[in-house]
Amino acid sequence: MTAARTVRLRRVYETPEDEDGTRVLVDRLWPRGLSKADARIDVWPKDLTPSTELRRWFHGPGQGEFEEFRSRYEAELDGDAARAALAEVRGLAAKGTVTLLSAVKDLERSHAGVLAERLR
Repeated sequence: MTAARTVRLRRVYETPEDEDGTRVLVDRLWPRGLSKADARIDVWPKDLTPSTELRRWFHGPGQGEFEEFRSRYEAELDGDAARAALAEVRGLAAKGTVTLLSAVKDLERSHAGVLAERLR
C-alpha cells in the first residue's frame, strides 16, 4: 500500500473509526468542547500546524486568500522543525493508515488539505 492510500482527512469532531489508523491532530489549538479521551489523538505535531501569525491572518478581518495562505503555509512547512515532523508522519503513513484531524469545516481548503497533499 502506498502513502497516497494511507493518508485520510477527517474532522476531529467525527466519531473515531478503526479505519483511521494513527490519528494525527494538525491544529495548533485543542478543539473546543472535545475531551482528550473522545478525540483519541495518537500524535499532535504542532510543528506541522500553521504559525499563530499565519492562522490569524487567514481567519482575521478581511480573511486572507486561500492561494496566498497555501503559499505561506508551504513556506512554513519547509522549515527544519516542520520537515522533521513531516518525516515522522510520513514514516507513520509507510506503516499504515494515517488520519489527519482538524476542527476546520472545509478540510480541502485548509492547512489540513495542504498538508495531506504534501504527505501524499
